[in-house]
Amino acid sequence: MNRIDRMFERTHKQGRAALVTFLTAGDPDLALTAQLVPELESAGADLIELGFAHSDPIGEGATIQAASERALAGGTTLGQVIETVHEIRRVSEIPILLMGYVNNVLAYGEARLAADCARAGVDGLIVVDVPFDEGQRLQAECDAHGIHRILLVAPTSTPERVVRIAARSRGFVYCVSVTGVTGARRELPADLEALVRRIQRVASVPVGVGFGISTGAQAAQVARIADAVVVGSALVERVAAGASPEASLRAASDFVRELAAAVRTARQT
Repeated sequence: MNRIDRMFERTHKQGRAALVTFLTAGDPDLALTAQLVPELESAGADLIELGFAHSDPIGEGATIQAASERALAGGTTLGQVIETVHEIRRVSEIPILLMGYVNNVLAYGEARLAADCARAGVDGLIVVDVPFDEGQRLQAECDAHGIHRILLVAPTSTPERVVRIAARSRGFVYCVSVTGVTGARRELPADLEALVRRIQRVASVPVGVGFGISTGAQAAQVARIADAVVVGSALVERVAAGASPEASLRAASDFVRELAAAVRTARQT
């Protein structure tokens, strides 16, 4: 069974949502990325998303765009990110998925990507700019190698489209909480619960919510209605603000510990 599936089995039995944290791999370098993953696991993260940098990340706000630029300036490649996961597997079995854009996937090769991810210990893949009804070859390669391809539902997705996306997604359905790009926001949409419930009614896999979650209070709010809470930009900001690798590790760990406490107790109140 895929590590993502096992993780959701565990959190379901515990009666809580999962905490998913996003890092831009290679920001500021892959050595720190490799240190951050087990550190965040110890702090309470249940699943790690590693973004592979792209020169034109159209779905990202300023924070993750800047992180991608730093990673690319440091020479980070998709192949190196996969190798970093292989290194992380020496010390951690936390579920890891890669997240990025189709140009990188096509340049690397779909079959090669799925095979290399499987060998390295990658559990899932999100390609944000491939519509759910395209990418059949990538889907087939992922299925053949046991890599879950996680698909996205947006607030603008029609009811029919939600049904079809939910049927094809593996691991979990990624519910994009807002229209627009990634980035921390002061408030979550008032109709978020209705969107999550609409997806849950037709999905046979868990539903995770991301985009805009930046505080423990917001994480708890989402944890009461969804199966997973995804936090990205707010964490990437803390990593970037560190004056040293040690400072970045401390700041990221402290933030994730705060988020984890909020998520784990959200349904108790």
